[in-house]
Amino acid sequence: MDLAGLLAFNVVTGIATLVLITLGLGVIYGMMRIINLAHGEFMMLGAYTAVMASGAGVNIWVAMLVLPPLVVGLIGLVLERTVIRFLYGRMMDTMLATWGVSLGLIGLVTTLYGNVVRGVSTPVGSFDIGRYGASLYSLVIVAAALAALVGMFLLLRLTKFGLILRATMQNPRMAAALGVAPNRIYMATFALGAALAGLAGGVLAPISGVSPAMGAAYIARAFITVLGGGPAIITGTGLASGLFGTINELVSFKTTPVIGDVALLAAAILLIRVLPQGITGRYLRRSL
Repeated sequence: MDLAGLLAFNVVTGIATLVLITLGLGVIYGMMRIINLAHGEFMMLGAYTAVMASGAGVNIWVAMLVLPPLVVGLIGLVLERTVIRFLYGRMMDTMLATWGVSLGLIGLVTTLYGNVVRGVSTPVGSFDIGRYGASLYSLVIVAAALAALVGMFLLLRLTKFGLILRATMQNPRMAAALGVAPNRIYMATFALGAALAGLAGGVLAPISGVSPAMGAAYIARAFITVLGGGPAIITGTGLASGLFGTINELVSFKTTPVIGDVALLAAAILLIRVLPQGITGRYLRRSL
């Protein structure tokens, strides 16, 4: 029973982790149709923000939860204004541009901080599940993932900005005819996606090694989950993260994390083969 409880706890944590690393990419790729290959580097910048801020004496919770989305969101806004806005509607060009941005960010951070692994101390302790120990920080990850999902749902469903954002992404010409400035909405949407990636990096910094190349560990899983979830950002991210996170954790628990990643990839290939438009492309089409 203790082992089953630990396994269930690990599955929930794995799902929450996948939600965090995917949500920002879901906003940028799922809504804007931009293949953002710099998503992992946005997470890396969020993690470095947490490391630098906590090292400078900033409260650890502020350093992990507040500063990373603010800093990375601002960086995303600048990149959108200087690079991305000239490439809308040109998917291959945006892919190459964001790949170049990712390489530039890796080089810049390596130059500034060196190619060494840094870390942030976990701000909470552990607890016992029967005979087994588990980290309380996993509950922080779960809470952050839930807060991000619920916050995005409320933003898109209940606010004027969310209504304008969805309308602009569906029909920018009609939105412009009604007095909306699509360029400003694109700018805000890209900055929002970058901020969510920064939040993911800040939250995951205490449990992962923070280095210039850390983004490579997340980008593949993020894209797989977004494609598997389909066009509905919130529902698709939640369902795909639940499916892939459960498979990954169960297989990893029985075998090794490497085999778990292979199982996740195999499940994604099968899902996309059966549902080419993703889960919400076939089902729950009217969901967010």
